[in-house]
Amino acid sequence: MADEHPTKDDPLPLDEIIAPPPEEITPPENLPEGESKTKAEERLPGRLVIYPLGGRPFFPGMLTPIQVEGSPYYDTIKYALNTPGKMFGIVLSHAEDGDDVFMADKLYRYGAVARIMEAAINDEDKQIKLLAEGLSRFEIVEILQPGPPIVARVVHHDKLSRNLDPDTLKPYTMAVISTLKEILKYDSLYQEQVKMFLSRHNFGEPDRLADFVASMTSSKREELQEVLETLNIRERLEKVLGLLKKELEMVKLQDKISRQVEEGISKNQRNFFLREQLKEIQKELGITKDDRTADMERFRDRIKKLTLSEEAQKKIDEELDKLSILETGSSEYGVTRNYLDWLTILPWGVHTKDKLDLPRARQILNKDHDALTDVKERILEFLAVGKLKGEIGGSIILLVGPPGVGKTSIGRSVARAVGRKFYRFSVGGMRDEAEIKGHRRTYVGSMPGKVIQALRRTEAANPIIMLDEVDKIGASYHGDPASALLEVLDPEQNTEFLDHYLDVRFDLSKILFICTANLLDTIPQPLLDRMEIIRLSGYITEEKLKIARNHLIPKQYEKNGIKNAQLRISNEAVRVIVDGYAREAGVRRLEQKISAIVRKAALKILEENAPTPISVGKDQVEAFLGKPSFRDEKPRIGIGVVTGLAWTAMGGATLDVEAVIPGGDKPTLTLTGALGDVMKESARIALSYITANCMHLGADPKILTQHPVHLHVPEGATPKDGPSAGITMATAMLSLAKNQPINRRLAMTGEITLTGQVLAVGGIREKVIAARRIGIRELILPEACRKNYEEVPEHIREGFTVHFVQQYAQVSKLVFDQ
Repeated sequence: MADEHPTKDDPLPLDEIIAPPPEEITPPENLPEGESKTKAEERLPGRLVIYPLGGRPFFPGMLTPIQVEGSPYYDTIKYALNTPGKMFGIVLSHAEDGDDVFMADKLYRYGAVARIMEAAINDEDKQIKLLAEGLSRFEIVEILQPGPPIVARVVHHDKLSRNLDPDTLKPYTMAVISTLKEILKYDSLYQEQVKMFLSRHNFGEPDRLADFVASMTSSKREELQEVLETLNIRERLEKVLGLLKKELEMVKLQDKISRQVEEGISKNQRNFFLREQLKEIQKELGITKDDRTADMERFRDRIKKLTLSEEAQKKIDEELDKLSILETGSSEYGVTRNYLDWLTILPWGVHTKDKLDLPRARQILNKDHDALTDVKERILEFLAVGKLKGEIGGSIILLVGPPGVGKTSIGRSVARAVGRKFYRFSVGGMRDEAEIKGHRRTYVGSMPGKVIQALRRTEAANPIIMLDEVDKIGASYHGDPASALLEVLDPEQNTEFLDHYLDVRFDLSKILFICTANLLDTIPQPLLDRMEIIRLSGYITEEKLKIARNHLIPKQYEKNGIKNAQLRISNEAVRVIVDGYAREAGVRRLEQKISAIVRKAALKILEENAPTPISVGKDQVEAFLGKPSFRDEKPRIGIGVVTGLAWTAMGGATLDVEAVIPGGDKPTLTLTGALGDVMKESARIALSYITANCMHLGADPKILTQHPVHLHVPEGATPKDGPSAGITMATAMLSLAKNQPINRRLAMTGEITLTGQVLAVGGIREKVIAARRIGIRELILPEACRKNYEEVPEHIREGFTVHFVQQYAQVSKLVFDQ
């Protein structure tokens, strides 16, 4: 907040304001003896033109150059030059810059009188260059002209502050001088300022010393203004001494930082020169080589350990010859060196020895995975063939199954069992074929494809490479990665795989490729033909219990820092989690729920000091996980309601097909439930078959031919498609025509034709598991699926009554005549 100054309401003309009143002027004829007229002009006037400062305050005793340009600064100095003593007042403004600096109400009350020693005036450009000397302190009593220029009536104070005993000030003066000497040791810039001070004053003037020392510090403007306003010299020296101590600490810190930086630079420079000298000495003695020679020798040392093809050897020799004549600082040298680095780092002819020990492989697979017995047997059969042949050739295995059933982990287990290096990368969402076959070297930042990168990482020409999510591979204008994979995976082509970056053929035939997918539908048929398909179906409840007990719970205990003595999760609790929270085919959601229980238990142990062990039984699960996500599925019984079996990417599921006659006399078919085109066609086929054969099936044909039919498949928000619900929808319509419900728990699946044939469908294992989950033990399946049903593990088939049918008439007889 600016200091307030009294002002006159009606400012006087400037010439009258500047001129001192008659009582303040001593006429020349009355001057004391020996005093000249010039001395009289140098007397400090009671009225001053004020020059505001926006930076740091100006102190008495200072000698400083000032350059002003343009109004109002030019006008202010011009008026000062016209005063008898060429004096003006320099006062700090609360405003640091801008037009506010020249506002009278922004000025501090105290300033310093300055006398113009020299001045160079350029009226045309309104510029003045001057040298000003600080004379004394003053206090603004009244603003006579708010300006610009600003004129004030002032009171001078320096004479009032010279009345202290010198012996009283001497300790303060010596302390200031001592601290100043300390600063001079660290910063030579202060020495020049001290020399300038001593040329005009001496250390025996404590008031001038205090002002000088304050002006040379880097203190804040407010702190310096406080020194300027301190009239008592002893108090002023005390404040200056405090500022000087701060300055000393700062210059010490600056000196320390500077020395540390200089030492670091000096050390680095010294090391650089020594290294350069050492290089020259070693070159003269033949001990070391330059960068080019070192690179070439490194590449040649690598080649000695490799079994290169003729083409690769020729290419490497050509690139080494090129490298020998290129300048090391050129960009082409860097490109060639990187290319040779890739060529010589690849495992040409380097193979790991397979461990074809079947008992050991079985032990590893059983340890890493519970259930999946049929899958593990297929893998062991594959390894047995490799043992008979003496090696596992380049094969392509495709593991197909819902998420979370262990496809990726099985790949890792196979690598452990065989003793090969393992590398995994995902091709899901890949849209550029260069990710597979590499970028051409004409591009900046080009590099080989993922397969060649895998060989470099594994350091072997026969690793196990897992290609995850091959059913989600994409395509774009950059190319088709799925087509690029054909050359990688085809045993007839991958013996001479050509990466665009390497431009040299590499043999991939010894690599065991393991691919994973959730669906087969989106995999291109040419790519699918080159793969040996192994299906991984979902787990039943008993299998999930075993997996949770042997793998998931111990894993989460270790991951969350919980000991067995602190938390116990019962089998009944796991069963509740499986049935109510994790019904998907895999175990990923089950692991997430177990992790949630473990984390909440850890919080109880630490925050609530809960007694251990914390026991989680079936009654406590809801307290940890909240309300169950799934409710008990019970097949509904009624006219027109039939339970079907469906397959999804998440595993098997049951669905209740509902058919009603909404009323009306126009025969139409309404389909709801987010049905796909194939499923809509199945519904129309079912209606056509039932209406055409009602008499033979024991139903009234008029119900369907003379009234509308509405068929709905819950849940309406879930998209559904496929032909496997054909016999289910036909049975729902036949139930309407017969006006007869199905009075027992029964589920069915199969495609129907217009002639009533029941055709094969897929996903039998998953559908059987879905039926077991909701307690249905009687199924109707197509005769063509008998083999698929027999491949379902015996412990899953246990307790089922299965009817295999070829014609829909058999379905009608089983459902309604028993």
